[in-house]
Amino acid sequence: MLDRPVSELSKPNRRLPNQRWQIYPQKPEFAQKLAVLTNISPIVSQLLINRGMETPEQVQAFLEPESLVLPSPLEDFPDLAISLELLQNAIASQTKIAICGDYDADGMTSTALLLRSLRTLGAQVDYAIPSRMHEGYGINKRIVEEFHSEGVGLILTVDNGISAFEPVARARELGLAVIITDHHDIPQKLPLANAILNPKLIAESSPYRGVAGVGVAYILAVSLAQQLGATKGLIQPMLALFTLGTIADLAPLTGVNRRWVKRGLQHLPKSNLAGVQALIQVGGVQARGDEGAGEQGSKGENPKSKIQNPKSLKPEDIGFRLGPRINAIGRIGNPQTVIELLTTDDMGVALERAMQCEQINASRQLMCEQIEQEAIAYVETEFVASLQKDRVLIVVQPNWHHGVIGIVASRLVERYGVPVFIGTYEDEQHIRGSARSIPEFHVFEALEYCHDLLGKFGGHKAAGGFSLAAENLHVLRSRLIEFANQCLEPEHLKPLLKIDAEVNLNQINQQLYQQLNALHPCGMDNPDPVFWTPNVQVVEQKIVGKGHIKLTIAQTIDNQEYKIKAIAWRWGDYFRLPPRVDVAYKLRENYFNGNTTIELELIGVRLPIQLQQFFASPPTPSSTTFEYNKRQYTCGFYKNGIQAELRIKNSEGKVLAMQPGHIIGLLGTNRQNAKEVDISQPQYHNIIQAALQALSVRS
Repeated sequence: MLDRPVSELSKPNRRLPNQRWQIYPQKPEFAQKLAVLTNISPIVSQLLINRGMETPEQVQAFLEPESLVLPSPLEDFPDLAISLELLQNAIASQTKIAICGDYDADGMTSTALLLRSLRTLGAQVDYAIPSRMHEGYGINKRIVEEFHSEGVGLILTVDNGISAFEPVARARELGLAVIITDHHDIPQKLPLANAILNPKLIAESSPYRGVAGVGVAYILAVSLAQQLGATKGLIQPMLALFTLGTIADLAPLTGVNRRWVKRGLQHLPKSNLAGVQALIQVGGVQARGDEGAGEQGSKGENPKSKIQNPKSLKPEDIGFRLGPRINAIGRIGNPQTVIELLTTDDMGVALERAMQCEQINASRQLMCEQIEQEAIAYVETEFVASLQKDRVLIVVQPNWHHGVIGIVASRLVERYGVPVFIGTYEDEQHIRGSARSIPEFHVFEALEYCHDLLGKFGGHKAAGGFSLAAENLHVLRSRLIEFANQCLEPEHLKPLLKIDAEVNLNQINQQLYQQLNALHPCGMDNPDPVFWTPNVQVVEQKIVGKGHIKLTIAQTIDNQEYKIKAIAWRWGDYFRLPPRVDVAYKLRENYFNGNTTIELELIGVRLPIQLQQFFASPPTPSSTTFEYNKRQYTCGFYKNGIQAELRIKNSEGKVLAMQPGHIIGLLGTNRQNAKEVDISQPQYHNIIQAALQALSVRS
């Protein structure tokens, strides 16, 4: 096995994840300087540079978000003052207030947050959430007219309403006041509401710019409590709901979101909200120092989410444990379950609702798994051969649940590396679908390109939703393929893996892991650090749970072997991994039998660019010719000072040269005019592999 050549390892039965690696340029001198100025480690400094930090002040504000001096929300949100006045008057006169929410985690936590706070502040308040299956997203005329018939005087939308021109106009016609709180993109024409609170309407430089719907609700609730002088006992519960909604909605964890989420995560495990405690208990997040019951990775859809012995919850704990239980209700259940869960003070009711969330989430998991398998089988039969040519995947089948196909779309993007439009038949004449994308493809622009074929549609760069007449499906497929071929190149059709830095296995320890805590909370716009190690040996591997690979990898440094355990979630298709690979990974703590160890969570693997073993004793012959993409090349190992390097030359005399352990190579006709290139990028990596095969490199 260890002696099998690269050519054999590349055969279909040796399939590896279809990825392109993008490794951030390393700036060791700048990182060292920033580290000294801000008293952090150089590796954390490099990670912060990768995330756009350029000055000690930016680093300080990021690492200590509480040091930020925040402007008053009244300064940044032009309509906040009128919103507060409308709410204060409604509370004083006991005018009925009605909240119109949304059925996703952001919308439901926003609804619960404003219900709790307004009730605490003495308001008469109720709510409604449109049906996902029968009405779709956002406030509508039916809800407006129902509110009116119930004697409502003030409507408050949360996480929706910015595009609801006609429903808002109907509300005003009926004499109702309307406050819109939303965070979605601004349409060309704004609704005629009394007040609109949306971070997209405020200055881009504002720290409030990235808040989700629940962030707008939190700002409104806290500002109202402050004006009424009634903040005591209200802020902490609101912060818990803000934290839950912000992370579950994948809002960017930068600016004020980072400050409040970091604060919220410290309080969440000891929250006095019955619903949060019930979710933590039922969801299996052991938040108060409980010992781990066993080794991670043995069971469940997301064994990585079994949290053991944490000091405080991290966003991923909520993302993998609490968030899906709330989201599952909005997808296939009744949102009222979540609203009751998050607004009750009765622990019995809370546990009952949390168990309902648990059961519905289990159904959602099974449904996703079944639809994913059916979709893969359909794609492999019908479309896989034409994916490189089509550059987009359109999958429509009957009898799939519309509430979960968006999740399946994301998994298909991960698997095939192309934008995915997935749909199901609502009836024989109508299709409803979801879309998920890759970085180079803009979903909303693609939907606009097909607007004449669609009914309702909406979304943003990365995701969207749409409906269409079934008779338009064939033309829609052709139009989307046309659009994809305008904006995508063949090299884009691999999932992009962004890697922060190279680390050797002997550098991975508890100290490094603790240094990385400075970056938490990680999430959108502040991802978990991703490292890579070249040319490691896979010494053990086995399948565990539902298709995860558990393995041990080793690296020899200065004649000493270093080993570490690793897990690769949902990678059963890639078993067995080749004996020699480059690996990309996140670091994770594992608790077992009272011991804490650092392990790798593999997210990338590729065949290695193996050069080191050739420099001590280059192969014979040390140069040869080969063909790649129907072009002739020569390649060989040559001395460059005290080091050897691999050089690949094309028929025009241009040379690609690289040295062992270096990510940057030189490309040009001579060293004086050569430019630096990242040899981990696909166009260089692939030709290097072809050269190594020609030189009989063995893994």
